[in-house]
This record gives sequence, C-alpha cells and structure tokens, in this order.
Amino acid sequence: MSNVFYVTGGARSGKSSFALQLAARYEKRIFLATAEPFDDEMKSRIGKHREERGEQFITVEEPLYPEQALRNLPGGSEVVLLDCLTVWAGNLMHFFEDEGEIKKRIDCLLEVLRQPPCDIILVSNEVGMGIVPENAMARRFRDIAGIVNQNVASIATEAYLLCSGLAVRLK
Repeated sequence: MSNVFYVTGGARSGKSSFALQLAARYEKRIFLATAEPFDDEMKSRIGKHREERGEQFITVEEPLYPEQALRNLPGGSEVVLLDCLTVWAGNLMHFFEDEGEIKKRIDCLLEVLRQPPCDIILVSNEVGMGIVPENAMARRFRDIAGIVNQNVASIATEAYLLCSGLAVRLK
C-alpha cells in the first residue's frame, strides 16, 4: 500500500524543502507542478524551484487536473511530489466559476489519493490562520483552500505542519 504525505504551513515556512527531503528517499521521483508562469515574478519563482530540485525529478506540469497526471505516471515511479495544492486551488477559482465544477475537481483528486499509484507528497499553504479577508474573492479562496487541505489531511498517512523551518508531525 502506498503512502500519502501532507505537508502544510505558512509562506516561507520550509514546506517545499521538507517535502524535497521526504522525496530524497526514493530513486524515481516525479515533481507534479501546479503553477503556471503568468508573470515575470512567477516565472522567477518557478525557475528557482527547478534549480533547487535539479535533475533529481521528472517534472510534470498540470495546473488543473492533477488526478489525470497521477493516473498516467511514467512506469516505475516511486514518489510524486505535488507542489502545491494552494496554487491548484487558485487555478480552480480562475478557470471554473461554478462551485459544482470546483467540488468535482477536488473529488477527482481525492479519489486518486484514496488509492495512490505510488507514494505521494502533497504541499499546501495553511491560509486560514490569519484575519478574515476583507473581500469576497479572498474569502472564497481561503474557503476552497481550507476544504482541500482538510480533505487531503484526512486521507494522508502522515501529516506535517512546518513553522520557521521546523516540522511538527500532526498525524
């Protein structure tokens, strides 16, 4: 049986570095990227992440349908590091206005996570610990991200919270 690792925390808490350390135990690694280079700042971030992981991963880019990427992994894949669920939640909001379609997309990912094809490490931001956002779109994003995080964490074999570079095992 394959494991699902959930890694969460605030911005710059060390989530991605911790997830890379988890993935380092495996030989055949897949990096499932959800970010799209919409602007120069995002292009720079994506470039830095690619440099950080080097040639140790096969990179698969899938901003909307990660469950399809998980179902079509290269043979022999041992681990997938999906970074990140929060960006994916933002993509869902950007491309799908219908709440029913967003729920369907989330359910499709959860279905794959219940019977993962290999070990999976999922990185997500904890966005619900601050003040209530002042505008409806930000509150909607916070709610969608929170729903994704709760559901993924409930399925996960292990869950970690990162704070100031320190990992606390939640589950």
